[in-house]
Amino acid sequence: MDRNYHVFSDGRLERSDDTLRLVPDDGGEKKYIPVENAEAFFLHGQIDFNTRLMSFLNDRTVALHVFGWEDYYSGSVMPKRGQTSGKTIVNQVRAYEDSEHRRQLAAAIVRGSIHNMRTNVVYYNGRDHDLGGVIDDLEAAAARVDESLPVDELLGVEATARKAYYRSFNEILPSEFQLSRREYNPPPNEINSLISFGNSLVYANCVSAIRATALDPTISYLHEPGERRYSLSLDIADLFKPVLADRVLFRLVNRNQISDTDFETELGSCLLNESGRKTYTKAFEETLERTVEHPTLNRKVSYQYLMRLEAYKLKKHLLTGEVYDPFQRWW
Repeated sequence: MDRNYHVFSDGRLERSDDTLRLVPDDGGEKKYIPVENAEAFFLHGQIDFNTRLMSFLNDRTVALHVFGWEDYYSGSVMPKRGQTSGKTIVNQVRAYEDSEHRRQLAAAIVRGSIHNMRTNVVYYNGRDHDLGGVIDDLEAAAARVDESLPVDELLGVEATARKAYYRSFNEILPSEFQLSRREYNPPPNEINSLISFGNSLVYANCVSAIRATALDPTISYLHEPGERRYSLSLDIADLFKPVLADRVLFRLVNRNQISDTDFETELGSCLLNESGRKTYTKAFEETLERTVEHPTLNRKVSYQYLMRLEAYKLKKHLLTGEVYDPFQRWW
């Protein structure tokens, strides 16, 4: 898989021959960033760029993911589709409009999401933590998942499971990173800030993964399609947040690689500062590059490629009717 690049400086991003050049606002040294083998650029600073750059990245099929005020995901400048298929889009819409089919897919996503949350909790339960009650609640939520339930009720089951899952954070993490409740827009404390930032990175990577297929990222099954968002990325991100964002969070905090000095508080919001974002994104990208033996492909694949495989699985289901089995961590 190609790699991601994260840009934190304020300045101008421009084309320079067949590469990118970052010109910092502070007059610092210009930096050159290779485009070869680039999957996407993540812009965390205040960056100016023009249509010449966009055209260049489009030709190289490289995405730009933009993070705006309070480092929220703001949007993406996506290259032309790697694949185009009218048949895929038609079948994708038909599955959404068929309430039974949509419920089947939504239930599968919720089932996979709960499984992956439970996998994290089971891992820590065997490491000097008493998380049996959380495991019981997750298993109870999983037992409630049924394809006959309306989608809004399936969302409710997933929300109940996630609330139980978040209880485990207070046992897994040290006292200064306790989660009393999940809050965002803006996050009021360090733990909520870490969760939000990690989730936004998973979401943006899912946008890139879906774009590599012929699927339309705005047509989804668990989350309701809406304006100005890629709701299919929300569906797929739910499967990967426990495996990617949460495991990175646990690892960094428990190893003291992130502390309260990596945050800044202003007007009731608590956000990672540049040092904190660099630490988190470095660990996140290292996790994406990890590989695992795939049980059906019989070869090693990266965590990043697993997201693309998930999009391809969904596409294959829509085109062939093959049962869609959501990603469930097996290792």
